Amino acid sequence: MEKRLIKISEPCFNYKELNNVKKVLNSGWITQGKEVKKFENLFSKFHKVKYSIATNSCTTGLHLILTALDFDYKDEIIVPAYSWISTANSVLYTNAKLVLVDVDPKTNNICFENLKNKITKKTKAIIIVHLFGLCVDIKKVKKIAGNNIKIIEDAACASGSKVYNKFAGTLGMAASFSFHPRKVITTGEGGMVTTSNKNLAQKILQLRNHGASISNKKTIKPYFMPSFTKIGFNYRMTDIQGSIGVEQIKKLNYFINQRNKWAKYYNSKLININWLILPSFSSEFKHSWQAYVIHLNEKKSRYSRNTIMNHLQKKGIFTRPGTHAIHMQKIYSLKYNFKPKDFPGAYYCQKNSIALPLHNKMTKKDFDYVINCLKKI
Repeated sequence: MEKRLIKISEPCFNYKELNNVKKVLNSGWITQGKEVKKFENLFSKFHKVKYSIATNSCTTGLHLILTALDFDYKDEIIVPAYSWISTANSVLYTNAKLVLVDVDPKTNNICFENLKNKITKKTKAIIIVHLFGLCVDIKKVKKIAGNNIKIIEDAACASGSKVYNKFAGTLGMAASFSFHPRKVITTGEGGMVTTSNKNLAQKILQLRNHGASISNKKTIKPYFMPSFTKIGFNYRMTDIQGSIGVEQIKKLNYFINQRNKWAKYYNSKLININWLILPSFSSEFKHSWQAYVIHLNEKKSRYSRNTIMNHLQKKGIFTRPGTHAIHMQKIYSLKYNFKPKDFPGAYYCQKNSIALPLHNKMTKKDFDYVINCLKKI
């Protein structure tokens, strides 16, 4: 095989994004403005949700949601132990009490049995993470949580994902999405909060903009200045990013359909490699495939996960671990005295996961090259 260079992810732009950015630069208005509003409206329409509020990252989106819900140090918020660290960080930003729960390696998502055991009278919210684009089974979460615990979605990976015919971003009280370059659609950096709760949306809009009061006047006098009744943040998205998002959201269905096609291709070609465990899920789920993550079968593999990843890199194939086990990060293991096997599912996933290249610029030759390199190990 001729050696190829295959990135794990790559943004997919064309002249439309470029033209939109040029228009914004030429307009002279580059901070949050009409392009951000247009992106918000398109995002709401796509995901069938009432309110979409653009932010400068998914992390700040989560922070806004938790701050708007007024949690304090007595309140327990449950977070999966296998996720990007910002899911847990956002809880500590609000001084609420972090409670980690294990994950199920079959889905990489929250473990329902462990969730049952972690709920107490102090549990105020559960942050579910739709990892790699696969939604959490919301029916099971709601059955366990009951009516008094708020469900918040970390939908960083899940633009366009669905379960039981409902979009990510509509499954809980509020959600936060990411538009980092490794996501299905991107604005460079950036995020989006979604909710159908009007009061919550208004609080988040105010907090996003320094805590400034929101004027309903169509014509603003030149001497108008907002009043500030809350301590807020500068978590706004720029119109440069918004103009890119406007074109990216129009392509989301196409991107997801292509990723599903190639994820199925991976599955069909890798199924006979006995040292690999492939992703699987039922027909109720529409996966957006932000990442195609496999697990190493330790009992059947001659080599360690890291050895295999190093070998693939030498072949020009870039991979990454799926994500990390939060309880194994030094800042959390020291703060809470966590041990690696306190959360065996998260420990297993961190140790054995490999995200293979999957993006909308890859060709069949690229996928075949990755597959053949894996078969020859």
